[in-house]
Amino acid sequence: MLLIAGLGNPGPTYAGNRHNIGFMAVDEIHRDPSFSPWSQKFKGLFSEGRLGNDKVFLLKPQTFMNLSGESVAAAASFFKIAPEDIVVLHDELDIPPGKVRIKTGGGNGGHNGLRSIDAHLGPNYKRVRLGIGHPGNKELVSPYVLGNFAKADQSWLEPLLEAVARNSDLLVARDDARFMNRIAMAGGSDEPASAKGREPGKGQSHIRQARVAQNSPKPPVSGPMADMLKRLFGKD
Repeated sequence: MLLIAGLGNPGPTYAGNRHNIGFMAVDEIHRDPSFSPWSQKFKGLFSEGRLGNDKVFLLKPQTFMNLSGESVAAAASFFKIAPEDIVVLHDELDIPPGKVRIKTGGGNGGHNGLRSIDAHLGPNYKRVRLGIGHPGNKELVSPYVLGNFAKADQSWLEPLLEAVARNSDLLVARDDARFMNRIAMAGGSDEPASAKGREPGKGQSHIRQARVAQNSPKPPVSGPMADMLKRLFGKD
């Protein structure tokens, strides 16, 4: 049994913020059909389902970032989940965009959501640190994290979120090294390396499937190339 919490701020005003990448990642995991619809519980949005053979709870605290610990602690207390069985997904300034690191325990690095969880549960939970990069100046950090991802960021953001969701069963299996390797292989390519050999489109977001279909080359219906293809493969 595992509790996976994504951190962010509630409401449409913050939905596209860099600070909300934890929410985005958990939303992508929630697309797995085994999970129940979101419900209001534990001062957050809550869902339960399965990844592999294990029961998993998903949580998006609705307390605003600075009070995230209230929600996470309430869910952990109700289900009697120990800190070592809690995974928190959050934005990380000190990691380049699109990169992921995992650690258990340690400091909160000035992240207010982690600081709140530490205050309620201690530091011995697992953190999936989703890199958003640093604006380069300390004075710019607040507007940067509370600003929306740029259009250019989608080239790495969408593949990252898909890769996290696609390989979330490895988090449940505590196979952190393999999880990070799969994310690294996914990179910014149209099809993550971990998905090779899968059924086309399976596990992809609706946006990705539409884009791939739109960009797929169509065979010519007339002209010299069409005539050659007909000779090679028949009229059909």
